[in-house]
Amino acid sequence: MSVKTSPVFQERARPLSWQNLGKTIAGGYVPLILATLVVFIPLLWMMLSSLKAPGEIVSTDLTILPRNPNLQNYVEATSTVPFVRFFLNSVIVTAIGSTLKCILAVFTAYALVFIRFPFKKAIFLLILVALMVPPQVSVLPNYVLIASMGGLNTYWGIILPGLGTAFGTFLLRQHFLTLPPALLESAEIDGAGHWRKLWKIVVPISVPSIATVALVTIVSEWNEYIWPLIVTDHPEMMTLPVGLTQLVNSEGSTQNWGMLMAGAVIVLVPILIIFAALQRYIVSGLTQGSVTG
Repeated sequence: MSVKTSPVFQERARPLSWQNLGKTIAGGYVPLILATLVVFIPLLWMMLSSLKAPGEIVSTDLTILPRNPNLQNYVEATSTVPFVRFFLNSVIVTAIGSTLKCILAVFTAYALVFIRFPFKKAIFLLILVALMVPPQVSVLPNYVLIASMGGLNTYWGIILPGLGTAFGTFLLRQHFLTLPPALLESAEIDGAGHWRKLWKIVVPISVPSIATVALVTIVSEWNEYIWPLIVTDHPEMMTLPVGLTQLVNSEGSTQNWGMLMAGAVIVLVPILIIFAALQRYIVSGLTQGSVTG
């Protein structure tokens, strides 16, 4: 007896057909390539322009690669404004600010999951609301508060208003909810308190999620522009993004696009290095909260 195969079964039995291949390319690879080019081409052009002479940038004869690559634009950028001081300020603000943000996010998320206290759900709802509020809304009240406390042109004045991170708290809370309760119950039977359970159990098995929060926090702290611009007016306290504005406003920089591109590369390269070092945690950290053991 012969069994006839239905047309639907025959169509599903050929996953490597030209039709499926065309759908994969049109719906997957083409948008991915276009999105990559939109992001990568301006960065590549900026880096190449930082190695060009001024006449090669402002010219009707477009040249992609520099004819005589040199680092003169970087020398002029670092000598026109105190980039070393700007870099040191950014490192201090980013290191202290991101560390405190991550620690507070871990503590808050742990409390929201493992500690019983009144109005816990209401507090978490307020954190969700904070995710939807633009940070520009709080600029004026923060400035009034910091100015009244004498925090203008100080490190703590730059760092303090942004210590709360709703995104980090939300992400870590969602991950902590997926942790096996048996681990914490066995530790509690052995006499472990909240402090020991946090640092001996929760934090070690949550490294990818914590690293993801750290990466996002470091990037946001390093690239922060509006708040440091508002609370600092002395060059010795400015961060790199604000210092780049000083470079734009410096005398003779209007036509020297190569020097401006070099300054932008100086701001960009450190964060790219950090991103390359921690990017492997992003996918695992963002997906950990959706996987239960």
